[in-house]
Amino acid sequence: MATATGTATENTVTLAKVGQPAPDFNMPSTKDIDTLKENVKLADYKGKWLILLFYPLDFTFVCPTELIHFSDRLEEFQGVGAEVVGVSTDSVHSHRAWLKTPQDQNGIAGVKYPIASDTGGKLAKAYNILVEDANIALRGLFIINPEGVLQYSVIHDLNIGRSVDETLRVLQGLQTGGLCAADWTPGQENLKA
Repeated sequence: MATATGTATENTVTLAKVGQPAPDFNMPSTKDIDTLKENVKLADYKGKWLILLFYPLDFTFVCPTELIHFSDRLEEFQGVGAEVVGVSTDSVHSHRAWLKTPQDQNGIAGVKYPIASDTGGKLAKAYNILVEDANIALRGLFIINPEGVLQYSVIHDLNIGRSVDETLRVLQGLQTGGLCAADWTPGQENLKA
């Protein structure tokens, strides 16, 4: 796997590229919301498709709409062999507080997938979405295949949320292993070469 590295003496980052191994990660997460002692690792998802859902900040406005919408449809992702992990540069303690805040109070209570903490922005930098001055991530969505290879990348400005429908469509298109025409939808034939 490619790795995201950065130390005081070495500031080398292998940037994520579609068709190449996804940058490895091991980050604190809300997998165990009580203890916050269970990290998420790329290796945890070997054999499954993974949707990495980077967002700018906890307790904001567009972010909860996305995280909740992806959670509401998590069973659809799992039904096609995929998992979702949310990622921001906020601390895992901030994530837990947000997860414990009711949705009618701008919280994300009930979100069913783990939220990871990339506090130093190392993984966001590896995906080339880190806004360094603010140490926040742009809205980046990445699909990694069961072998750990990055298959899809889409990056949005901070103001625009992502589409769950489009993410599912692309995921299922990738899973066919074939050629998918514009506006292809699950159940349609692949193009014949």
